Amino acid sequence: MTISAEEISIRTEIVPGDLGTIVRLHGRLYAAEYGYGISFEAYVASGISEFYRNYDPQKDRLWICEHHESIVGTLLLMHRPNRAAQLRYFLVLPEYRGIGLGRKLMDLFMGFLRGCGYRSAYLWTTHELTVAAGLYKRYGFELTEEKESGAFGKRVREQRYELLITPPR
Repeated sequence: MTISAEEISIRTEIVPGDLGTIVRLHGRLYAAEYGYGISFEAYVASGISEFYRNYDPQKDRLWICEHHESIVGTLLLMHRPNRAAQLRYFLVLPEYRGIGLGRKLMDLFMGFLRGCGYRSAYLWTTHELTVAAGLYKRYGFELTEEKESGAFGKRVREQRYELLITPPR
């Protein structure tokens, strides 16, 4: 069965069950694809909780991709001090990859980022997520920091990517 990006709906309204589903999807997907442990799922749960506790719809955004009423992808923009935003919890289920959904989510992220007047954005990822890193680079993010970590139940190299936004003239 071939799925097109047009068949996927993307919403920003957060409804009961969404946050738990995002944690569950990340826990299962990263365990299956990268061997991450339960500590990664706990990390996601903590970050999702922080997002919701500080949620301001004028500054924050969660894009939820659905197909047949199931969440198949997510991307979150979280406000930070000094007019910075953090990109978090970018996930597209394997059967929905390669149809432009990731690019569509990044376009939405970048539009909201600029529309809110953010001056910069950053994200943390690991060295294993090379396809995602390639997408971030295409949108202007640059690798600025690397550090060894065992935080997700295995040794990884955490990577920080940053984007500086030039204000329009």
